[in-house]
Amino acid sequence: MRPGFGGPSIPVGVDVQVESLDSISEVDMDFTMTLYLRHYWKDERLSFPSTNNLSMTFDGRLVKKIWVPDMFFVHSKRSFIHDTTTDNIMLRVYPDGKVLYSLRVTVTSMCYMDFSRFPLDTQSCSLEIESYAYTDDDLMLYWKSGNNSLTTDEKISLSQFMIQEFHTSTKLAFYSSTGWYNRLYINFTLHRHIFFFLLQTYFPATLMVMLSWVSFWIDRRAVPARVPLGITTVLTMSTIITGVNASMPRVSYIKAVDIYLWVSFVFVFLSVLEYAAVNYLTTVQERKERKLREKLITFQLPCTCAIPQPRPLMVERTYSDGEVSNLAEFAEPDYMPQNGEKQDRGLVKPPIADEPTENKEKILSRYIWIDTHIIDKYSRLIFPVAYALFNMIYWSIYS
Repeated sequence: MRPGFGGPSIPVGVDVQVESLDSISEVDMDFTMTLYLRHYWKDERLSFPSTNNLSMTFDGRLVKKIWVPDMFFVHSKRSFIHDTTTDNIMLRVYPDGKVLYSLRVTVTSMCYMDFSRFPLDTQSCSLEIESYAYTDDDLMLYWKSGNNSLTTDEKISLSQFMIQEFHTSTKLAFYSSTGWYNRLYINFTLHRHIFFFLLQTYFPATLMVMLSWVSFWIDRRAVPARVPLGITTVLTMSTIITGVNASMPRVSYIKAVDIYLWVSFVFVFLSVLEYAAVNYLTTVQERKERKLREKLITFQLPCTCAIPQPRPLMVERTYSDGEVSNLAEFAEPDYMPQNGEKQDRGLVKPPIADEPTENKEKILSRYIWIDTHIIDKYSRLIFPVAYALFNMIYWSIYS
């Protein structure tokens, strides 16, 4: 039975020395910690006369024969007392009945994490200690030396996190069926190192977006060059997104890294759509220019039986837009047969050739809808500026 049974609650002081913070798991939302847990109380039934005021120290075998506080870790998933080479338990009794009870424990406990700012996040976790059976009417838990009751090893370090702060706190926990209990908290704050994610996530995603802009400088008719480049960047971005989500819990909200990756994915996807628009408009423009050439180069007179038919102008190559408007200048006004050839065809100037230069330009401008090169020219400026603006907003919010 507890000391002073039937009387006031027995005070039990606690102090903790954190030996190591072994791991932090985002997927399981827990952490593993190894610590020395020490309890202090007074049990007059264990007092003994001593002339030199020396204490007596015992191992774990005596613990089973006396009363000790029934501490447990709230929200603990797994915990165990080290037993190599023997149970890591120490009991020290002083002549006046004061008792020091120490044990070495490794515990894995829940840590409710918020990943809305991942990987630019800061997590706060706590290890909670409480009596399982004794309410605050029977046992009063308290930190023996306040915040100084918690000490940590200076060599504690984590690969992904920087430990910012360890501190203690005390609260009362209420259970509707049993009552109020004293609960002790070991609180610590973790700040995630960003450099790993810069190298593994942000930098590759940025390079893929910049690589997609290379297609704006490739000739619009080089379909085998531009299409594979766009598809490759899209697939690479999909792989990066899948790899990041595979190492994270399936949360129902958007993380900071998701925003960056999906916006980068949209930029890459838009570069593919940009070439689709350029290719389509190029096809439409070439079709209209082809019809315009046919009207300018080949002009058929109405067929009559008595009048010889005009000889069409045959063109062996493709002319540019500027050459098309001047084709009439190279045509001879009359076709004269040579070597006695019978005249059966005549060359007729297209009507547009007789028009002034200004009128010809107006006529040509009605057939040419848009120069699709301008889309690539604007994209070379708009895409980098928009992505740089997004980065400025993103890092100013989450830094």
